[in-house]
Amino acid sequence: MAQRQPGVPTRADDLTAKARIRNAALDLFAAHGVDATSLRAVAAAAGVTVGLIVHHYGTKEALREAVEFAIVEQFAETIASVPLGSYPPDQIAAERDRAVAAMLSANQATVDYLRRAILDGSAQRGDLVSRLSRLSAQQVHDLREAGVASTKHTVGEQVVTIMVRQLGRLFLQPLVDRIADEFADDTGASGRPHLVVDVSH
Repeated sequence: MAQRQPGVPTRADDLTAKARIRNAALDLFAAHGVDATSLRAVAAAAGVTVGLIVHHYGTKEALREAVEFAIVEQFAETIASVPLGSYPPDQIAAERDRAVAAMLSANQATVDYLRRAILDGSAQRGDLVSRLSRLSAQQVHDLREAGVASTKHTVGEQVVTIMVRQLGRLFLQPLVDRIADEFADDTGASGRPHLVVDVSH
């Protein structure tokens, strides 16, 4: 049986009602924000009743948490799709970055949700950024144990590096595209800039 690719959404008709609710919430939260999205709107998009949402999730806040856990799971599956030993040690980090970029490219709602969540100044500990940071820290520990990651820098510094590499383009490429559009006559299609983000210590 063919396995689902990491980060690629399952067909709607293959999903349970609970998963359909979560995915509909992701789409609406990404497009309009959590505060501006009602449970009634989520129910309509998922083809269920509000009562079923309350049955499965209880509150909108719990539904938001389920959406964020699903996003973190997308990242975890994607990183795991490039296991240690699958590439030479000095290529593992770059291949994982490429896998994350491909996953995000295939999941626009996830990208839009991340933009909203990460740029929200009211974020708290335990939110999506914290969960993704912990996932990156686990990746650092695994790479260190395998002798792949340097121990010259702190885990915190390495987590910053991973997250900026994987998410920096997510936020800055739209700015680059917008500026390029202003000068489209000068640059042409072949001259469109492609952003590369890195961190130095």
